[in-house]
Amino acid sequence: MKKLYILLTLCMLMLGANDGFAQRSRYNKHHSKHRTHRVVSKHKKGKKTKKRAVAQYRPDPRLLTDPNYDPFLQCEDTCSHVHGIDLSHYQGEVFWETVGENTKMAYVYLKATEGGDRIDAQYERNIDLAHRHGLKVGSYHFFRPKTPVMTQLENFMTQCRPGEQDLIPMIDVETTGGLSSEEFCDSLYAFLDLIEEAYHQQPLIYTFRNFYNKHLVGKINDYKLMIAMYTEEEPVLADGRDITMWQYTSHGRIVGIRGSVDKSRFMGNHGLREIRFNHIRHVGKNVSFFDMRKRVGK
Repeated sequence: MKKLYILLTLCMLMLGANDGFAQRSRYNKHHSKHRTHRVVSKHKKGKKTKKRAVAQYRPDPRLLTDPNYDPFLQCEDTCSHVHGIDLSHYQGEVFWETVGENTKMAYVYLKATEGGDRIDAQYERNIDLAHRHGLKVGSYHFFRPKTPVMTQLENFMTQCRPGEQDLIPMIDVETTGGLSSEEFCDSLYAFLDLIEEAYHQQPLIYTFRNFYNKHLVGKINDYKLMIAMYTEEEPVLADGRDITMWQYTSHGRIVGIRGSVDKSRFMGNHGLREIRFNHIRHVGKNVSFFDMRKRVGK
């Protein structure tokens, strides 16, 4: 009797297991279309898999070796050169009263225009308040090689008025506009000639070191240069040209300006006197500023 009871129990367990297996099979078959399978990659024997590199923090070695090193010090804190900034609408509204109290910043170049029709939205406010708070002010134009040069000159002249300038105009040159180097240079030459005729003095040219080395070597030898290069080492051009000014960072900080700001300084023995706007020369010419505007408009 006991053996019969054990035999019946085993039969019932086997029937339950088969029923469960059948139910699971039906479930899997029904849901197979909706399941996501994780694929495990297979590697050949003996072939090592590459490990993903994990970025590690490496402190500036000077923090470990120089007890006097301050990572917050900037160029103007450690040298005696004349420093300044350049601004555009990207900095938003500037607290000029606070900026004017910064004795390390002697000048500011303000973006006035770009191409044939763009006018910087903050230019009028910036130039007015920068003057009120004692900075020497200059204006710059972002040059677009494919835009007619007379149109660009007229645009710049509507904003960069000689009576409001302490510093010579600056031309921002950093794109060929897709032109060949020869076509680009022809357009630039024509524009620089018009600027000199309008303001009766050569403009300052701003460009990046690599851009100069690729497109401008030997082409603009008579012009003063502001070279942008964001390293600790001073820039050196491929042709060994003298550099008047160096924009050494685009991530400078100044109380009174939200976010980052471009900072520059004079190189070597160069100073502000070299880029002062010559008002006597301008007034002494026969062609007045307004006459030039009329001629450009024709």
